[in-house]
Amino acid sequence: MASSGEEPRSGSPGRAGTGTAPAADAAQLDTAEDFEVLEEEEEEEDDEDDVSELPPLEDVGRPPAPPREDAQPPEPGAADAAGDPQEWLDVLGNGLLKKKTLVPGQGVDSRPQKGQDVTIRLKATLEDGTVVEEDPALTFTLGDCDVLQALDLCVQLLEMGETALIVSEAKYCYGAQGRSPDIPPNASLTLEVELLAARDAPDLELLSGKEKIQLANRKRERGNFFYQQADYVLAINSYDIALRIVGSSSKVDFSPDEEAELLDVKVKCLNNLAASQLKLDHFKAALKSCNLVLEHQPGNIKALFRKGKVLAQQGEYREAIPILKAALKLEPSNKTIHAELSKLVKKHADQRNVETEMYRKMLGNPSAASTPRKCKDKLPWSIPWKWLFGATAIALGGVALSVVIAARN
Repeated sequence: MASSGEEPRSGSPGRAGTGTAPAADAAQLDTAEDFEVLEEEEEEEDDEDDVSELPPLEDVGRPPAPPREDAQPPEPGAADAAGDPQEWLDVLGNGLLKKKTLVPGQGVDSRPQKGQDVTIRLKATLEDGTVVEEDPALTFTLGDCDVLQALDLCVQLLEMGETALIVSEAKYCYGAQGRSPDIPPNASLTLEVELLAARDAPDLELLSGKEKIQLANRKRERGNFFYQQADYVLAINSYDIALRIVGSSSKVDFSPDEEAELLDVKVKCLNNLAASQLKLDHFKAALKSCNLVLEHQPGNIKALFRKGKVLAQQGEYREAIPILKAALKLEPSNKTIHAELSKLVKKHADQRNVETEMYRKMLGNPSAASTPRKCKDKLPWSIPWKWLFGATAIALGGVALSVVIAARN
C-alpha cells in the first residue's frame, strides 16, 4: 500500500491532491458545472465524489488545463538557467521547476525508483512565506501522479536522506484553479522536501479486500482531482491505475460485500474514464468504457447517457436514439436526457431528409410515359436472344451425345 491505509489528509498536496475532503471536492466539481446535470437520489450522498455525475460532452466554461510537460527529469548534471549551476538544477530546462540541495544524501545509488512507495517530509509555502502545508511523513507511489507534479518529478532526483528546496511555478502545482481557500490561482510554491524512505510497492495479489478498495479509491479520487482541473490525460492515467488495481488477481479471499464494493469502484472508474475520454474526443475508447459498465449494469443511466452521446457525436443517430430512450425510461424526469433525445430526433430527421434528396438527384425523376415504352422496346429483343442461346445449348448437347453413342458402338 502507498500508506498504512488511512484516507488522504485534508488539505494535503500529497495523496488526494484536491486540497479538500472528498465531500468538499464533490462540491467543487458540482459548482464548476453551470448546466443541467444527471440528478441523483438524495440518499446517495456517499457517491457525491463521483465525477461521473456530470454529463461528459458539454462545454462547462472551465479554464483550460495548463500545458503539461511530458519530459522526464534529466540527470543532475544538466545545465541550469538561473543561479549558480552548482546549487540550482533546472529540472525540465524551462526555468519553471528548480531544485537545490540543502543537505546532501547518501549518493546517487540511493535514489528511489518509479513504482516504489516513498515517504517524505514536506513543507510548502507561498511566495510571501505563508505556510500552506506541513506533513512529517507523506507517503505516495512514485510515478503514479498521486501528488503534485513538482513532487513527482523532483523526488526521483533525491538521494536517501537528502533535504532539498523545490521552487515550482503553478502549472506543476495547483495551476489556474488553485486550492481553496489557502492557495490562490496561478500561485507558485516553494517546497522543502526530505526523502525519508523508499520501499517496493506491495504485491497486489496479497492485499486484503479492504486494502485493495482503499488503494483503488485513492487513485480514483486523484483522477477526480485531475478531471476537476481539466487535465483529462492525467485523469485517464489515474483511473487506469485504479482499474488495474481492482482487476488484479488475488491470493486472498474477499467477502461478498468486498466483492460488491470492488465492483462499485470499477463501475465508477469506468464511468469517469468515459467522461474523460469524451472530453478528449476519444470516441472509440469512450464507447468501450461505456460498454464495460453496461456489461455489469445494463441499467446504468450514466453509461447509457454517455454511450448515446458518443454515438451521436459520430453521427450514428439511429443507434443513439433507442439507447437514450432506454435511459429516459429508467429516469423519465431527467431533463438532460429529454433535451438530448429531442435534439437527436431532430438531427436524425434532418439527416434522412438530406439522404432522400440526395438519392432523388442521383436517380433522376423519369416520367411515367417513358418507362413503359422502354420496357416494350426491350421485350422483343431480350426474349428471342434467350431462346436462341437455349436452343444452341440443346443442339450442342445433342451432338455430343451422338458422338458418345457412336464411339461406344
